[in-house]
Amino acid sequence: MAEMDEIEIRRKKALFRAQRRGFRELDLMFGQFAEEHLPTLEEPDLSHFEELLSVPDWQIFNWIMGHEQVPPVYDHSVFARLCAYRPKFVS
Repeated sequence: MAEMDEIEIRRKKALFRAQRRGFRELDLMFGQFAEEHLPTLEEPDLSHFEELLSVPDWQIFNWIMGHEQVPPVYDHSVFARLCAYRPKFVS
């Protein structure tokens, strides 16, 4: 049960961080993604999402928009799923 509690705490913290990045478009995109996917994210995907939350806004925005190449360490399935939200929020 303690393991479940820990992952739920991590999910709640990630949701809070996702909704308050400070860059409006990313707040919307990360927030929507988190609301939809966080309840079912398990390791290692939850860790990947938490790592993406640590990337500066301008940098991740450039990756999502294709202005900069995504470093291999961040180029994973969670990033690809996050990018699927791009058409909804970033033009």
